[in-house]
Amino acid sequence: MQRKRKKLGTMRAVILVGGYGTRLRPLTLSRPKPLVEFANKPMLLHQIEALVATNVTEVILAVSYRAEEMERDLSEEVKKLGVHLIFSHEPEPLGTAGPLALVHDLLCTGDEPFFVLNSDIICDFPFMQLLEFHKNHGREGTIIVTKVEEPSKYGVVVYEDDGKIESFVEKPQEFISNKINAGMYIFNPSVLKRIELKPTSIEKEIFPHMARDGELYAMELTGFWMDVGQPKDFLKGMSMYLTSLRQKSPEKLYSGPGVVGNVLIDETAKIGKDCRIGPNVTIGPGVILSDGCCIKRSTILKAAVIKEHAWLDGCIVGWRSVVGRWVRMEGTTVLGEDVIVKDELYINGGQVLPHKNISSSVPEPQIIM
Repeated sequence: MQRKRKKLGTMRAVILVGGYGTRLRPLTLSRPKPLVEFANKPMLLHQIEALVATNVTEVILAVSYRAEEMERDLSEEVKKLGVHLIFSHEPEPLGTAGPLALVHDLLCTGDEPFFVLNSDIICDFPFMQLLEFHKNHGREGTIIVTKVEEPSKYGVVVYEDDGKIESFVEKPQEFISNKINAGMYIFNPSVLKRIELKPTSIEKEIFPHMARDGELYAMELTGFWMDVGQPKDFLKGMSMYLTSLRQKSPEKLYSGPGVVGNVLIDETAKIGKDCRIGPNVTIGPGVILSDGCCIKRSTILKAAVIKEHAWLDGCIVGWRSVVGRWVRMEGTTVLGEDVIVKDELYINGGQVLPHKNISSSVPEPQIIM
């Protein structure tokens, strides 16, 4: 009897890792997107830690690409968290619903609901409230919705005061609602009866039927939300994340000389004299900032070197890259892994592929191959 009860109590989550991460190139040419560090921690780890805090003990990663690398890089971290990681390999890309059919047998071993989330999302993950809200209404599924400024760019969700979803409207031209699907869900195992093992969109093919049957509810997200799947949004999400960190765990932020606003610096980074850092900067392990650097609204990834008097605003500097003296970079410039930018150059909106040497300025946004 004891064994059965334990089985029923297993909380699970599926993270849809899926695709190639093309929007976040050139970083994803070196590492799978879920392993790219966001605020000095692999993106995926932010989600897994939040799930663990909600008593999830099994996390299924639905992957179609570079799974071995993820397994190797995550297994140590995940072991520390005491969660069991399961890799589900898609033989072909299965969309956002097909991967659930692929792990049907794992998700149906008990009657506990399970979480599903997209791997690009950063927010204050409210999984505990979601579980409670879901159990209270007792229906088949709940999706988290978030408020956006420009609903016409998205599909919006229309629902009643109690959260019961009436309909979904794709890119409305006139105002109907400003709430959109935030890419995080919880379902009862019975939802799997609706999903076949084939490429299927959960948003377009499954949710509308659930809503028509009165089985789908919406819970509103409080706090910030960002899909950080492309560089501009990555940097925007980072500043939101740091603002949230300031409210919740200010002791994690750096407060040395020359710092303005919210800055996160790994303790193994070396900071030179007379640097001005911030606002909204994260500096990874082993990074070297030489004397007189100015860094704003940027992420510097592991072991990169920024030489004397370089000036960076709105940049992502890839692993082991070197930015020369008196270089100026801005306009959402992204350096891939191991890029060298020679001294005294100007780069505006350049996206530079890994292992390149840049020896002349890039005044207009372009991809440098």
